[in-house]
Amino acid sequence: MRLYEFESKQLFENFKIPVSKRFIAKTSDEVYGFVENMAGSVVLKSQVLTGGRGKAGGIKFADGANEARTKARELLQMKINGYAVNSVLIELKLTVKKEYYVGVTLDRANYKIVIIASGEGGVDIEKTAVDHPEKIFKKSLSIKENLYSFDALLLAKKIGIPQPLLKESAYIIINLFELFKNYDAKLVEINPLVLTNDDKLIAADSRVSLDDDAVFRHVDLKEMGIETRHEEGEMTPRERQAYEWGIPYLDLDGDIGMFPGGAGFGIMGNDFIHYFGGKPANFMDSGGGPAPERIAKMLVLLDENPNVKAIFGARFGGISRCDDFAKGVIMFLKEHGLSKPMVMRMTGNMWQEGVRMFEEAKKENPELFEHIEFHGIETPIEEIAKRAVELAKEERGQ
Repeated sequence: MRLYEFESKQLFENFKIPVSKRFIAKTSDEVYGFVENMAGSVVLKSQVLTGGRGKAGGIKFADGANEARTKARELLQMKINGYAVNSVLIELKLTVKKEYYVGVTLDRANYKIVIIASGEGGVDIEKTAVDHPEKIFKKSLSIKENLYSFDALLLAKKIGIPQPLLKESAYIIINLFELFKNYDAKLVEINPLVLTNDDKLIAADSRVSLDDDAVFRHVDLKEMGIETRHEEGEMTPRERQAYEWGIPYLDLDGDIGMFPGGAGFGIMGNDFIHYFGGKPANFMDSGGGPAPERIAKMLVLLDENPNVKAIFGARFGGISRCDDFAKGVIMFLKEHGLSKPMVMRMTGNMWQEGVRMFEEAKKENPELFEHIEFHGIETPIEEIAKRAVELAKEERGQ
């Protein structure tokens, strides 16, 4: 569960991690009112639960209240990675001498907490790790261990913190580690930790992601207005619609719509699509024994997704019945119609009946099946996945 920057910085402040004085505004006039009483240039940061806002133009600098209001108006009209900007964080612009990176996350492979530090801040830390691994320094600890000052001092020294600020930077690293443990976090990071021209250390940007299953343990978060929300970002319109319909659904960045018969089958199907060179546009789960109406709504989510070029459907009938699956697809075709090519396969409980229903419906309304290829157990699912990738490529003109 990702926090907004202004929420993260409130937690930083509570743990004595240095941050700038800041204001949060929801209108351009509010921005004007705050900046009017601030001395110096300001930075305006769009508040969205997604990365890449700087590259998307979601961070702007302004001199004076009038310019700040104009630029805030631009920000509040933006969408970044599909997420609307509803508020703006205002801070004084820092004078930057040097930028560092400090973060704490989970090493899931070794069941450890790992502190990561680098003298390269303000950039993509994953890229630094690939291009210049020698610039990344780590310290791993078990959940029951403490981070001692000498370990934090050693990390600070390795990333090039100036001697007079080593003790202060060590406290920042220790406090970040304590914040991570205290709030059941999955990730906390300062990127960048800025050394200003007047030799002060400031957390210029912050990111905190919490374990949403543990949020109930922290009543103080609710008092701050922080409650359980979508995992790593605000819901897309389709995710919100799916949530209202009770359909587990997640948008991804590919162009092949995934129309599976269950979570396990969905995961396997995503793997097949990747194996054959495609990229799934979503993850979705029908649940056990879904009604035809639910099947139809699943297809609505895919057909109305402008990113989807082709749909890959796979139903393994166990608790669920393939004839119910077929009824849902036919219901969707008659009520909505299909604008994307779809290839699908059924096997298991009542699969012959499902295929028979498709064949009869196609005879009655052949135009409804113009974009559909359906198969039974005789066709391996690998062939269906491969065909879905081919269809998507054809739609892209490749």
